[in-house]
Amino acid sequence: MNGSSTSTARLLNSILTQVETFSSVDVAVFPPAVYLKQVQEALTGTPLFWGTQNLSQFKRGAYTGEISAPMLNDFGCEYVLMGHSERRCLYAEIGLDTLVLDKIIAEKYAIAVQEGITPIVCIGESPEEHETGKTEEVVTRLLDIVIDQLGAEALSQAILAYEPVWAIGTGKSASPEWAQSVHALMRERIAKHDKSTADKVQILYGGSVKEDNASSLFSMPDIDGGLIGGASLDANEFVAICQAAASV
Repeated sequence: MNGSSTSTARLLNSILTQVETFSSVDVAVFPPAVYLKQVQEALTGTPLFWGTQNLSQFKRGAYTGEISAPMLNDFGCEYVLMGHSERRCLYAEIGLDTLVLDKIIAEKYAIAVQEGITPIVCIGESPEEHETGKTEEVVTRLLDIVIDQLGAEALSQAILAYEPVWAIGTGKSASPEWAQSVHALMRERIAKHDKSTADKVQILYGGSVKEDNASSLFSMPDIDGGLIGGASLDANEFVAICQAAASV
C-alpha cells in the first residue's frame, strides 16, 4: 500500500527508460488496484506486464471489497499474487486455520487459471515455523493441496514464489544456499507427481531481495527470479535487480 498516481507515473517512467537493459527477462509490476487503469494505460505496448496483489476465489456476488478474476481481465492483468504473507498475517486471512487458508488459495488459483490469469502463489514459513524446523511441512502443504485438487500438471500454468516470512521487512534474507535448498525441495515435491511440470515451473524467491544480493540468489540452479518487495519502490534499485536476473 504505497504510492500515488504521481509517484506511480514517475516510477513506471523511470523503469521504462531503462527497460532495454533487461530485455531478456519477463518483468511484471503489481500496483494497488486503484492504479490498475493508470498502469494499464502506461504499459500497454511496452515489454512490461502488470498484475494485482490479490483476488477473490469467487467470480461475482455479495463480497464487498473483493476483486474478481473477470474484473482483472478488464484491465489486461496477466498475473495475480495470491497467498502473500501480508494477506495471510494481517488481513482477511487472519485467524483462519492454515489448512483452510491453503484450500482457499487453491480455489483462488483455480479461478485465476480458468480466467486465463497466471497465478503467482506465495509459499513460506513464519519465524516460529522456521525456528522449529517446519519449513518443509509448510512449503509442501499448499503444493500437495493444489496437486490433490487440480493435478500436478495444473502447476505448469502457475508461478511459485518461496516467500520466507522471517526474511520479509526484517532486512534479513535467506542465504542463497538456504533459498536454493527450499526451491529444490519444492521442485522435487512436484517431480514426484509430474517431472515434466517440475522441470518447467518457475519458482521465484521473495524475501528482502536487493541489488547487492540479487545476482547470488539468481545464480542458484532452482531460483528462477525474484518477487521484489520494498526494493521495487526505488526505480534504480529495481532496475538493477532486473539487470541481475538478465545477466545470469
